[in-house]
Amino acid sequence: MDPERRQALIARYKAGYAEVVAALEGATEEELDRRPGPGRWSPREIVHHLGDSEMTSAIRLRLLLAEDAPVIRGYDQEEFARRLHYDRPIAASLAAFRAARDTTAELLDRLGEADWSRSGTHTESGPYSVERWLEIYAEHAHGHAAQIRRARG
Repeated sequence: MDPERRQALIARYKAGYAEVVAALEGATEEELDRRPGPGRWSPREIVHHLGDSEMTSAIRLRLLLAEDAPVIRGYDQEEFARRLHYDRPIAASLAAFRAARDTTAELLDRLGEADWSRSGTHTESGPYSVERWLEIYAEHAHGHAAQIRRARG
């Protein structure tokens, strides 16, 4: 990945929290609980997923940077939604999402070339590099912000 692409993805990653907050602006409790279709997550559930997923992604990046050839463990996001009470208020999950993004963005700004070439193995998808991590999470929040907008609309 060239440095320009990398910087664009880092900027997109940093903008993810604000995009989600904008998608939630003015949401009523009814809108937070509205499902866009059968088996689809409500905006409230999406926010809790983002909190959990971003904390997990922050640890994944740290493992990639601090350990040699780490195993990056997958998890069942549907089971998280079922067992981790995704019907609760969203403020704490939004705060966790923001904190994970902010602290991780600080790391991304300090990575050198050797850091970007580090990799491990994901239990579900195989080879998993720092660059692949960035590609995934630069888009993650934006995709969920679009889901929130659709569910509210």
